[in-house]
Amino acid sequence: MAKKDDKAQPAEELVKVNKWDGSAVKHALDDAVKTCLLGDRPQLKEQFGLVNTRLVLCALAVGVAIMAHAWDFTHPFPQSRPVLLFSVLAYFALMGVLTLHTTFREKGTFAVAVQKDASNKSRTWEASSDMKKYDDKYILTLSVRDGRGQREQTSSKSCAAFIDSNGIILEHLVANEVNRLFNSLAAEKKDK
Repeated sequence: MAKKDDKAQPAEELVKVNKWDGSAVKHALDDAVKTCLLGDRPQLKEQFGLVNTRLVLCALAVGVAIMAHAWDFTHPFPQSRPVLLFSVLAYFALMGVLTLHTTFREKGTFAVAVQKDASNKSRTWEASSDMKKYDDKYILTLSVRDGRGQREQTSSKSCAAFIDSNGIILEHLVANEVNRLFNSLAAEKKDK
């Protein structure tokens, strides 16, 4: 009889994806890259600023919509016309800002991490990806931003390089690619 403390460590879970679904493949590869980037490097702490900005914009838009609905409920339509007009305009303005934020600031970024040195200097690492519809090229971009500017490295490989014939993500191949990009950026940082 086994003791309760002698629990077997669970084997690393294999991620299986429908290899013909481009969106599912991209998201599974993004998750594998994020796991590799943040899991193997304890000095990197994940930052949620981009996601929090998106959540705040969405919460404001929903708040405006709820306020309009509540105002219209307590003051029927002819009285609530100016409030409804303001709410509709504010909602569409917030959705426009949200669209601009996701299009131009996020740009496919799925992981942001901050690395602090002993001298309290911080570096921000960002991982972003792109995979066009009906295309097998997975474009991974790893960038670092510090006091000296922003540098980035890009890898463009077929998604078949990271997935076997059964649709299982080969985490060690993803990790090799992420490590190659990370080490080349770290070497650039030391050279300058």
